[in-house]
Amino acid sequence: MTSEISENGDAVIIRVAGNFDFNMHREFQRAYRNVAPPPKMFLVDLSATDHLDSAALGMLLLLRDYCVEMGREGFQPEVELMNANAHVSHILSVSNFDRIFSIR
Repeated sequence: MTSEISENGDAVIIRVAGNFDFNMHREFQRAYRNVAPPPKMFLVDLSATDHLDSAALGMLLLLRDYCVEMGREGFQPEVELMNANAHVSHILSVSNFDRIFSIR
């Protein structure tokens, strides 16, 4: 897992590689917490993600909750999931994450 600030500085891009599961919990949290200044958007790039499980879905919900909490203190960043393969897209779809997150 890697994270970086976009060229224009508006977004944090979090790239998840391999299996997105509970073993990545701390690393995923570190990727989005305490980013200064707060970004307008968190982009979760799933292009190198082979599989995600229920723990990963929970971590995505925690990221969303973190953004909602930030919104109470000022501007609320958006979360967008992107570049998922067919398998990961299917898991997101059957979990109704397409109703919760912007997915492209």
